Amino acid sequence: MKHTKGEKLFFGINYIILFLIGLSCVLPLIHIAAVSFSDKNAVASGSVGLWPVHFQLNYYKVLFEETPVFQALRNSVIITVVGTVLSLFTSVLAAYPLSKRYFIGRKFYSFVIIFTILFAGGIIPTYLLLKTLGLINSYWALWLTGLVSVWNMLVLRTFFEGLPEELDEASRIDGCSEWRLLMQIVLPLSIPVLAAISLFYAVSYWNAFNSVLIFISNSDKHNMSVLVQQIIQSETLLSEVTNTRPDLAIMLASDGLKSAGIVAITLPMLIIYPFMQRFFVKGMLIGAVKG
Repeated sequence: MKHTKGEKLFFGINYIILFLIGLSCVLPLIHIAAVSFSDKNAVASGSVGLWPVHFQLNYYKVLFEETPVFQALRNSVIITVVGTVLSLFTSVLAAYPLSKRYFIGRKFYSFVIIFTILFAGGIIPTYLLLKTLGLINSYWALWLTGLVSVWNMLVLRTFFEGLPEELDEASRIDGCSEWRLLMQIVLPLSIPVLAAISLFYAVSYWNAFNSVLIFISNSDKHNMSVLVQQIIQSETLLSEVTNTRPDLAIMLASDGLKSAGIVAITLPMLIIYPFMQRFFVKGMLIGAVKG
């Protein structure tokens, strides 16, 4: 199909705007990575741009040797993997029946679930409830409070509604039960949207910060987000390194150590995303638009 001059101009302007938006997202991350690999003098003078100055790995050496980064990384992986599986499982169980027109009370339950987008219980009642249940200092406090995202559930429901009704009818004629229909027919057809929703949940759990600070007081159970925040806001770590490793401390700047922590928490998601991208775009398109 041949585009008119007006359409070409419109597309060109869109490409330029999207390119500039992309640069505004990528350039700060590249700069932070460059700072984390630069020496103390370059970091302190602010002369680091998009490329490391006098490349070195001292900040990462301190990060991995003088901080509980491996423990925090393990905690983040546990929170993310278990939380994503639980959230995806419950979202499917909520979205599937609501996608069926014969489900009794479908409109009522949909209204109640959507109502929670506008009004929530609040932090204090949630904390008191979890404390009564004995879930404070437990990862279940994180998993239960973020178990179902209403938006993600609605995307799944919209996708399930768009599946041909003939599949449902043919399966029932063959004697297929509701669970077998869901597990062997619906879910295999939903892999793109399930992968996209899984990515949303994974990023949410990986970046969990406020909920960890509120519900988890045991520092041994803190995740990478809390550890990096402590590195950024506190100068204690650098002073401890100065006392224990003076030979290494003279080559460190606080901004470089902070940048190394930011890179450490960002890198895992950057590695995972390219493998999920092909599912992400397709899943959002077919899950957000019925049909």
